[in-house]
Amino acid sequence: MSLYDTLRHFADSHALVFMLVLFVGLCAWPFRPGAGKRNHAAATLIFEGQDDGE
Repeated sequence: MSLYDTLRHFADSHALVFMLVLFVGLCAWPFRPGAGKRNHAAATLIFEGQDDGE
């Protein structure tokens, strides 16, 4: 078995599962308990220091 075949098998099986778990974890990260305060602060950061359009 060549190195290419070994790496191809790894990428088709283990790396695919790892990337799927990482993707799901990163998508779920903002919805974890206790993240609401930080999410709200990040969402309203752009409006800090504005004086109602003046």
